[in-house]
Amino acid sequence: MTTSVTRRLVAGTAFLLATTLLATLVTAQSGKSKESAEARLQRFADKEEIENVLLTYGRSLDSRDFATYSSLFAADGEWVGGFGSVKGPANIKAFMEKNMGTGPNRAHNYHLLSNFVISVNGDTATAWSRWAFVVPGERGAVISQAGRYDDTLVREDGHWRLKRRVASNDTAAPTQK
Repeated sequence: MTTSVTRRLVAGTAFLLATTLLATLVTAQSGKSKESAEARLQRFADKEEIENVLLTYGRSLDSRDFATYSSLFAADGEWVGGFGSVKGPANIKAFMEKNMGTGPNRAHNYHLLSNFVISVNGDTATAWSRWAFVVPGERGAVISQAGRYDDTLVREDGHWRLKRRVASNDTAAPTQK
C-alpha cells in the first residue's frame, strides 16, 4: 500500500471510530435525559401528593374529622406535639378525639399552613412547614399560637403517609383568663 492510501485508511477508520463514539455518547445522553426527565416528573408528582397530605391534615384537623386525619399516618406513624406523643392511626384518632373532642368546631378556629419545603428521596421524604392557629374573636381574628412542623414521610401502599410529625410551638401558649 502506498502512504497516501494508508493515511486515508487511517483517517477513515479514525472518522468511523469518532462517529461511532459520538453516536454512542449522544444515545447515552438522550437516554440519561429521558430518565432524568422521568425522575423529575415523579419528584414533582410526589411533592404535589405530599403537599396535599399536609393540607388535608390541616383541613381534617380543623373540621375535627379525625378518621381522615389519622388515615394520613403510616401504619407505624407517630404524632409528637404539645399534647404529648402517640403512635399508630387508631391511637392517633383516639388521642385527638380525647384532646380536641368529637363534636364540630363550634369556635370556628383554624390553622394556616405555609412555607412548605419538601425533599423526596425515593420512597421516603422530609417536609418542613409553618403553622399558625387562628382564633376568631369579637374584635377580629388573632393568631393564638404559631410554630412549625418537621415531618418524615414514607410511601406506603402507593400513597404518601406521615411516618413522624413533630409539631413545635414557636410562641408561648395563650394564657387562660
